[in-house]
Amino acid sequence: MNEEHGPSDAGERTPRHVPVLIEETLAALDLKPGEVFADLTAGLGGHASRAARAVAPGGTVILNDVDSTTLGQAEARVRREVEGISVVTIQGNFARGGESIAARGLLADGVLADLGFSSDQMDDGSRGFSFMRDGPLDMRMDPTLSITAKDLVASLPERELERILREYGEEPLARGIARKLAVERARGPIEKTTQLAEIVRAAVGHRGGGFGCRIHPATRTFQALRIAVNDELGVLDALLSAVTRGARKAGSEGAWLKPGARIAIITFHSLEDRMVKRAFQEGEAAGLWEVHDPAVVTPGEAEVERNPRSRSAKLRSVRLAV
Repeated sequence: MNEEHGPSDAGERTPRHVPVLIEETLAALDLKPGEVFADLTAGLGGHASRAARAVAPGGTVILNDVDSTTLGQAEARVRREVEGISVVTIQGNFARGGESIAARGLLADGVLADLGFSSDQMDDGSRGFSFMRDGPLDMRMDPTLSITAKDLVASLPERELERILREYGEEPLARGIARKLAVERARGPIEKTTQLAEIVRAAVGHRGGGFGCRIHPATRTFQALRIAVNDELGVLDALLSAVTRGARKAGSEGAWLKPGARIAIITFHSLEDRMVKRAFQEGEAAGLWEVHDPAVVTPGEAEVERNPRSRSAKLRSVRLAV
């Protein structure tokens, strides 16, 4: 889960390595030379390389990612582009990034979690994220996970499939799609991305993306299955809890955040954004931090034109109490 992306899949070709809301994110993080920046979703290092320039000289950049390949690429990019800083890498789920930072005796001044996923991942048919490219029905962000989208489609009861499509994909036609999937899997295994996309298209018929939306009819189904496979909402909830605990302990023994630290989170669909909004409001009410104004930042027309996949991005950020 990282930058250069968006969750929708409308088939646009987007330049790779384009960090979303980069200037707005840097403004929210307000990094200074010598500070410690933690990118919990380093991806290919787009945001991190810019942040590294802000903390140079003498600063530290912490790169965390679940994918060892992209983590290595991010590290190489940051080291190549910026001198005079320390680089620390952590391979693991971003929800555990805080405890991993604390275990290394570090305190972060700025933290970014970008919950999108890279164009490289989307455009790689073998990963199974895109219905625009034929490939195995996989959708695992972490290749070591045991359950794939194919497994869910094959094994979940029809009512559970309907729930996932309705709750995670916010799909108004969830019941009909779930029914069609149940019928088709009884005839044979559903193993390919394009196969699933065609089944969904057949299920919704002339209604397309639903209620006039100009999106591919399979968009919400793919989003829902991806969220379920990777437990994205559970992981985000764990991250928000870690940030809250970190804010309460900021600067004390075992902490991972400094007093006054800035936290920025970029989301790409309404389920994530609502969770972040609620957590940030609750933390502000508890006196843990101040929510930045404006409370939510979205891409401008120029950025969306350059990178159509950025159009659903939302940035929310806070500054911890000192």
